[in-house]
Amino acid sequence: MKRQKQYILMARVLSMVFTPFYLPIVGLMVLFTFSYLNMFPWLYKLQVLILVYLFTILLPTLLIHLYRRYQGWTLIELGHRERRMVAYIISILCYFTCIYVMERLHMPHFLSSIVVAALLVQIVCALINVWWKISTHTAAIGGVGGALFAYAYYLNFNPVWWISLVFLVAGVLGSCRMILRQHTLAQVVAGFWVGFLCAAIAILLF
Repeated sequence: MKRQKQYILMARVLSMVFTPFYLPIVGLMVLFTFSYLNMFPWLYKLQVLILVYLFTILLPTLLIHLYRRYQGWTLIELGHRERRMVAYIISILCYFTCIYVMERLHMPHFLSSIVVAALLVQIVCALINVWWKISTHTAAIGGVGGALFAYAYYLNFNPVWWISLVFLVAGVLGSCRMILRQHTLAQVVAGFWVGFLCAAIAILLF
């Protein structure tokens, strides 16, 4: 019984650490490491990361938390399929705002492409959620894998070790979501591949 509680606690912590909103930040770090964008001043990179963090992680997380508290729901109750749509709408609006601000600031399209990819993942997951619950946690880590795949094609670097790490994290994260009884195996696997394909397609086309 004690060991079971430890597994549940660990699953909750990892689910909180690997929030579904981290895809744009990770994607930007990849760009700032492997592309010509690594020549940009550190101050500019930091400003971009802070801007994207505010609109894609801090703001949606805060608004969803406030909405959940207003409704008096627990995290598990918010996870019910019919209640997740508001969370999707909040995050989609925040992502749209982030893209709008980046365009107004005339940032390179290469930067905003990762936010567009994350937005597409959110929209597709929201549409699927209308009739079937899908894991946004594994969709996010799948999006990281798809972004790495697309950027490796554009920037000509070997992504094997990075993608291997993504698959490892996805396996752990998917297991956590099942331990918490938030998703089935089919839902976490589907989430990963939806995120992977949406991110890869969005970046390759955008």
